[in-house]
Amino acid sequence: MAEPLEYHQEAQPVEHVFRLWNSDATISENIWKVVRIPAKPAVFAPLPDEIHPHLRRILEREGIHSLYRHQQHAWEATLEGKSIVIATGTASGKTLCFNLPVLDACFRQESSRALYIYPTKALAQDQYEKLVQWLKGSSITAAVYDGDTPTHQRSAIRSRANIVLTNPDMLHMGILPHHTRWEALFRDLRYIVIDEVHTYRGVFGSHLANLLRRLKRIARFYGSSPQFIFTSATIGNPAEHASRLAEQPVALIDDDGAPTGERLFLIYNPPVIDPSLGIRASAMQESQRLLRDLISYEIQTIVFARTRRFVEILRKYISDFNPQIKDRISGYRSGYLPNERRKIEKGLRSGYLQTVIATNALELGIDIGSMEASVLVGFPGTIASFRQQAGRAGRTDDPSIAVLVTSSDPIDQFLARHPEYLFNRSPEQALIDPNNPLILFQQLECAAFELPFKENEGFGNLDPEMLHEILTILSQSGKLHLSGGRYFWISEQYPASQVSLRNSSPTSVKLQVELDGKVETVGIVDRESAPWMVHPEAVYLHDGSSYLVDTLDLEHDIAWLTKKEVDYYTKPQVHTEIEKISEIQSETITGGQKFYGEIKVTTQVVGFKQIRWYTHENLGEGILNLPPSFLYTTGFWVCLNEETVTSLRNTGLWSNDPNTYGPGWNRIRNEIRARDHFTCQVCGTQEADQAHHVHHITPFRAFTKPEEANQIDNLITVCSA
Repeated sequence: MAEPLEYHQEAQPVEHVFRLWNSDATISENIWKVVRIPAKPAVFAPLPDEIHPHLRRILEREGIHSLYRHQQHAWEATLEGKSIVIATGTASGKTLCFNLPVLDACFRQESSRALYIYPTKALAQDQYEKLVQWLKGSSITAAVYDGDTPTHQRSAIRSRANIVLTNPDMLHMGILPHHTRWEALFRDLRYIVIDEVHTYRGVFGSHLANLLRRLKRIARFYGSSPQFIFTSATIGNPAEHASRLAEQPVALIDDDGAPTGERLFLIYNPPVIDPSLGIRASAMQESQRLLRDLISYEIQTIVFARTRRFVEILRKYISDFNPQIKDRISGYRSGYLPNERRKIEKGLRSGYLQTVIATNALELGIDIGSMEASVLVGFPGTIASFRQQAGRAGRTDDPSIAVLVTSSDPIDQFLARHPEYLFNRSPEQALIDPNNPLILFQQLECAAFELPFKENEGFGNLDPEMLHEILTILSQSGKLHLSGGRYFWISEQYPASQVSLRNSSPTSVKLQVELDGKVETVGIVDRESAPWMVHPEAVYLHDGSSYLVDTLDLEHDIAWLTKKEVDYYTKPQVHTEIEKISEIQSETITGGQKFYGEIKVTTQVVGFKQIRWYTHENLGEGILNLPPSFLYTTGFWVCLNEETVTSLRNTGLWSNDPNTYGPGWNRIRNEIRARDHFTCQVCGTQEADQAHHVHHITPFRAFTKPEEANQIDNLITVCSA
């Protein structure tokens, strides 16, 4: 139920919009929770006396005459030789926490080196531009080293750069396997900075932990023992997580001294549009409604959508409703070219762009200026992501507002009814398993390629017996050769090229179009997403432009497009199968048994549908013959016992029995869908990637006989939204 809304004395633009929503009963009745977090003043500390004079002059030139409390504590801890993790709020100055000790060390000894590791190339580039501004006129050099770095610049970076900014993929593929070219870096490596450490969890985090084992192993070979500095957004276990990644003690710095403005959080649950069926308006539709007000008050807003396709659809709808500022509305997601992303980021920082619709690609700490509002279209999946996305607004001491527009998903509806889950519970912990055999075998091959293993050598905290067993297996397979007490790599393979850190193909598909006789690349798509994003006859939406896909050449990783405005978009039909390979572990639980084991996931795009803008009519469909993709991974599953199933069945909550709604239900269901022209009778949405539901107007359990419940006048076609 909606809470009464309180007025606030100040009349900032954010407050004006809040009052507007409060005065409109059709909006205020859907605001189920309001949380105000008061403004917090800064807690300052003086610049440390021991800072190098050159660095002090840079700070003063940049207008920094004091530190926040947590920055001072980070400085003191690093001077004591501790590895640290800074876990403070968004825009709290975490970057300065690691730049201070790194630059101070470089000014004191110009041979000092530091390695900055960012989860994405975009984030590394963003931080590099700021660092260059700081270092202008000094002898200290910084450089980005990633897949976009020109070949002719790489040699100079390897030999002369004091600070190298890179990402895990490039460290894995382009630096560690070629460490002999990086002797200057590894010999004098003082600091390893790992930004946004909360992103390294699961498979990606487990790979990174092994990557750091390889990195430390090579550093020891060249005689260095670097300190680690981690930064983290809000997670439940920042110190423990960083310690597991580095496999050494890590001190926690979390006494945030940065100021924040007043923050207003709203939970908006779209209105019920069919009380008999409990169907609500769509989150996307209601988000557009709220955005119209934010745009009219010229409040700079970031909108988070769950998928890349939703980003483009929402961008079109918002632009169509606000044609006068169409150029000030933009999308932001993976697939945009680097120069496009830089332009969007610059437009946000300058204030020219008023609204940006993004995936979680903007959840990370890329500098986008001081956004005043954040709108989340659906719960992003974790409390940590919710707080990170909501925190993208209010990066100064000015007031800000964040709105979660809940979808019809059961989890979203649970959060609408129990908002305390979002605000009172600790965020999720980041979990990794570096010693997972599937990951460990791959990483040990890479490590052996880089340096021979001694018979008594360790690899992080890996059990020595397990390490010896794996090295023996690799020797028996012909990849290693034991000679003189060392295991040498003898295979012709380049093992790093066979390992993807992010559990997906590292290959990208170029999206090319011929314009005015010239071939241009308009975007990129990761290879795994290409079949559903740029299959033949797909409509590819890219920041307001529409393209038709002519061909998809997966052999050469190219999709050919034609720029064309059409009155529809396409939705792929994806078939997914999950096959159990083996059970690793099982445990009896209340109501059944839970399992953990190896699984095979087969995914194939089998067709597509053409959906008209706004009316959602199904204009046609096509069949595709694209190759399936296979993912071998581990997973959990639950088997309910018969007693639990019987209990659920008796209470009307079990719907997995065949013919649950009586004999011939599948035939009846298809007849009703056909009668209703495969269209939702509530909102008019045509069927797209999955069949609509057929609901009983009077609940099935209210009847004693199925044939009475299944009378055609008691059945209606509705969509899942």
